[in-house]
Amino acid sequence: MRKNILITGASSGLGAEMARQFAAKGHHLALTARRVEKLQELRAEINMAHPDIHVVVHALDVNDHDAVFAVVEQCADDLGGLDRIVVNAGLGKGGRIGTGKFHANRETVETNIVAALAQCEAAMGHFYERGAGHLVVVSSMSAMRGLPGSVTTYAATKAAVAHLAEGIRMDLMKRKGHDIAVTTLFPGYIASEMNEGVEQEVKLMVDTETGVRSMVKAIDKEVGDAAVPGWPWAPLGQVMKHAPLGIVRRLI
Repeated sequence: MRKNILITGASSGLGAEMARQFAAKGHHLALTARRVEKLQELRAEINMAHPDIHVVVHALDVNDHDAVFAVVEQCADDLGGLDRIVVNAGLGKGGRIGTGKFHANRETVETNIVAALAQCEAAMGHFYERGAGHLVVVSSMSAMRGLPGSVTTYAATKAAVAHLAEGIRMDLMKRKGHDIAVTTLFPGYIASEMNEGVEQEVKLMVDTETGVRSMVKAIDKEVGDAAVPGWPWAPLGQVMKHAPLGIVRRLI
């Protein structure tokens, strides 16, 4: 069992719900985010429901790359090692390319790619030292194709982190005598703080608890990659990958 789990971006949404569900399964937790007061509230909630679970919290802006390495090391010290690290922190800002939204698009790239790289570097360094561990990278179904409008940059960043995780997984194939796994998750539409401001109804949206339950199930199985929830996103992902662009445009 991967007992000790670090989750970045754990102050709300998918990260916070993963913390709740992993705590219910008996995992000790290291939770990081910029909003440490939210983490403290979550820790109190988890400790009330599961008093035997050890939860540590640390403020972390993942765009402070030196802090990423320092906080991962501190969390490992707090819990006596980390067995699983979930690279969950992300950003969904953006605008259609060429409409003056460069700064928002750049911020999304910096958070979703460069900061994710820092988290992967810190995680894998720890796992290589231990000879064991499980890296989980949260991508998105939007990674399946280039997408238009305000999600063009976001989709591109999620494709990038999926390839990053796959490259790490391929590296591990060349290594012997380790117990290190890499999982890439491709969530579909799961209700979270990131999308709660969307006014129009989003087709196929599931509630946070249901969506995260499917994420946790895939993580526990340590699959290489998974569309979550599997239905309808696994078949839809294949359509998005291979259908002509015009059809994909109508789907979204």
